[in-house]
Amino acid sequence: MTATREFTQNMPKAELHLHIEGTLEPELKLKLAKRNHIDIGQETIDEVKKTYEYDDLASFLGVYYPAMNVLQHEQDFYELAFSYLKRAAQNNVRHVEIFFDPQAHTSRGVSFKDVITGLHRAIVDARALNVDADLIMCFLRDFSKESARQTLEQALPYKDMFIGVGLDSDEHNNPPLKFARQFEDAKAAGLHLTTHCDIDQKDSIEHIRQALEQMDVERLDHGTNIVEDPDLVDFVVKHHIGLTSCPLSNTYVSPKMKGEEVLSLLERDAKVSIHSDDPAYFGGYIADNYYALATTYDLTKEQIIKLARNAFETSWISDEKKAIYIKELNDYAKIN
Repeated sequence: MTATREFTQNMPKAELHLHIEGTLEPELKLKLAKRNHIDIGQETIDEVKKTYEYDDLASFLGVYYPAMNVLQHEQDFYELAFSYLKRAAQNNVRHVEIFFDPQAHTSRGVSFKDVITGLHRAIVDARALNVDADLIMCFLRDFSKESARQTLEQALPYKDMFIGVGLDSDEHNNPPLKFARQFEDAKAAGLHLTTHCDIDQKDSIEHIRQALEQMDVERLDHGTNIVEDPDLVDFVVKHHIGLTSCPLSNTYVSPKMKGEEVLSLLERDAKVSIHSDDPAYFGGYIADNYYALATTYDLTKEQIIKLARNAFETSWISDEKKAIYIKELNDYAKIN
């Protein structure tokens, strides 16, 4: 089968690796800047688009975090999330687990309450779009572990609004174990655990080992460098641990989008799946990521469906919901 955009667009999907701040499209950024009277140094959409330029993780983060200055109030976070969720509906995303980075906002003086209530309100309203969504709170790994502790403390009174914690931002010299205590406390509070193990970073395998063997994470975000250690691949297969890969954002680090690693993991029956990461910055939402991988590597329909099924299977929803969504996916595969 030759993959088509229509096939990847209409296929029922779960998205498990999506940073809500990474969905800040130039149009919304400019709108919020004007509404909040923030001088971002750009006056037109084209000028904003030209600032979305980078060639590695560090230069990307150098653009990514300053862009968040336009997010000031609860309504801003609502509009950011609802804008993404409308796109998710257009991509037939049936379930999404959304990362958010509260420290990137509280460090600017924005209240934690405004961040999470704005995002959560959008999630509630998106049910009318037939999109089921949850939030995952991430710690910024280039902040201190004390900052992470304080953030978790701030977050726990809102525990009914998010389902897990993650770890993102600059991985260089910021290993997962730096935040072991915060992850233990989050787990004790009944929250799910995941962490970024970004591709081709310093100490990639050691960081993956720490996350899996010492921090008991349930998923690895990116994490495709795991193919360098067959024993760790055996570990994730045995324990049904998900790996979330983002082909389009991967191209900024690896020209082959880590597609060979994804296919190797798929062949080993590892629970690898496809997502969009920071789609406003990397040129495509989830259907675009599926399409890019499928056309570059000539994936079969069965491989595409298996990747989508892996996402549902490694999501943090009830077995009953998983069964419903996987049936939708299987039915779709039969008639397309």
